[in-house]
Amino acid sequence: MIKVGVPKETYPGETRVALVPANVQQFKKAGAEVIIQSEAGEKAGYLDGEYLEKGAQIVKSREEVFANADVILQVRTLGANPEESRKDIQLVREGQILVGFMEPFFVKDLIEEVAKRGVISFALELLPRTSRAQSMDVLSSMATISGYKAVLLAASYLPKMFPMLTTAAGTILPANVFVIGAGVAGLQAIATARRLGAVVKAYDIRPATKQEVESLGAKFVELGLESQEAEDKRGYAKDMGEEFYKKQREMLTKIIAESDVVISTAAVPGKRAPVLITEEMVKGMKPGSVIVDLAAERGGNCELTKPGEIIEKYGVTIIGPVNVPATVPYHASQMYSKNITNFCMLFIKNGEININLNDDILSSTLLTKDGKLTNSIFD
Repeated sequence: MIKVGVPKETYPGETRVALVPANVQQFKKAGAEVIIQSEAGEKAGYLDGEYLEKGAQIVKSREEVFANADVILQVRTLGANPEESRKDIQLVREGQILVGFMEPFFVKDLIEEVAKRGVISFALELLPRTSRAQSMDVLSSMATISGYKAVLLAASYLPKMFPMLTTAAGTILPANVFVIGAGVAGLQAIATARRLGAVVKAYDIRPATKQEVESLGAKFVELGLESQEAEDKRGYAKDMGEEFYKKQREMLTKIIAESDVVISTAAVPGKRAPVLITEEMVKGMKPGSVIVDLAAERGGNCELTKPGEIIEKYGVTIIGPVNVPATVPYHASQMYSKNITNFCMLFIKNGEININLNDDILSSTLLTKDGKLTNSIFD
């Protein structure tokens, strides 16, 4: 029988788990046994007893998980956890399947090492943005968490309240929030800021997002730079070049200066995040204003962002959060687990593994197979 293993996450500060108890039965119905390393779900609020109740097997050591499982499910593996994954490479074996976030763009040497060991690996961040893949889209799930949490962070540091209030002491005006990027994180940030009562504006390079922004009660800012060419064929953002970003910065300056909170979410897969907020633009903001830079892990959309730190410059608080979904691990794990389970059901059926590379979801995410790098990102 096929065995699916879930080891503890080893990335510093990672609190999520790749599989929650509620999804164990789906694997069992597909003919697979589930092996969980003891306490793998504890930081996310899922105890060993809950896994046992659902029919999973609990083992003590990481080594046992790797030694017995045909498929290894992780939140962060390979490039998404490069230091610790080098240790895990000693545990993998030929034909074993790895599934998780892998951030393959920056660690080709690590991917090559895994390939040499005959491991089959799937990087979930490479899923195509298609309707069929939607139920497996881990990036969108985690971005939902990030967008929500970004607003809560901003609200806790802003020396103002978000909603308009009419009180005996007079009327308190609502906070002005500006969201840069209307992808999943940006849209969730808009919705959360609106629920808290802020006046929200948003900008995105893609004109098609205007309707979504407005449907959430925000005003869409048009700069005249919007382009249908801003997405690649997989549905991800493209690098538009420094000249474009320079024009964009010039036109965003006034809007940013008028905002109490700026939440930036612009990222390009495999590249440094574009700088959209310069030091000069920060200087022009009102004292007490807050920037939450959700692109901090990729260098940041703000020139002054320090990943993982909260700094104050020119009276402006600049928050550079990293691994935001891990700060809401219960629901982040629930969403991730459902996504990864749906993905695995594409190749685990009736107690057997069958990887059909005519399936565009499997072929798009496949990194290594038969001792080779298989993905076009390495071309």
